[in-house]
Amino acid sequence: METVTIKDKMFSLSIPAAEIQTAISKLAEKLNHELVGKDPLFLVILNGSFMFAADLFKMLTIPCEVSFVKLSSYRGTSSTEVVKTMIGLSDDIKGRTIVVIEDIVDTGHTLEHLMKMLDEQQPADIKICTLLFKPNAYLKCIRIDYVGIEIPNDFIVGYGLDYDGFGRNLADIYKIV
Repeated sequence: METVTIKDKMFSLSIPAAEIQTAISKLAEKLNHELVGKDPLFLVILNGSFMFAADLFKMLTIPCEVSFVKLSSYRGTSSTEVVKTMIGLSDDIKGRTIVVIEDIVDTGHTLEHLMKMLDEQQPADIKICTLLFKPNAYLKCIRIDYVGIEIPNDFIVGYGLDYDGFGRNLADIYKIV
């Protein structure tokens, strides 16, 4: 589909599913190479990252574990800049290598909130892996270790990303018109 309507907004195709899968494959290859012997805990940020995490995990060959946290900072099409922890971390991460799995990094507010939360528990290392990165929107200095695709500062939906809860089920990624 070249365009979709979600609620009251029109979106046009931005990133086809095949391009998303190619980016994920490259990320998995890098992670498999760089994290050998680390037995990392992948920490998936819900809700948006669930599709990315599922596809990424099918391609990982290293011994690893997965856990989930749910954070929220968006209302409608913009960030509230207030990050809420809906479901927190229940795993002991002291001395562990942690790989944060994000669907998208834009302003970095959510990431900063999460990093403070994780640092308090003294992991050995924290890596950030995001499918999508908006460099022109990024306001923080936290290093993003693994980036699948850099995108412009458009509001997007699909492949786990939503507009007021809708659009996550789309296989492609669409930008607002």
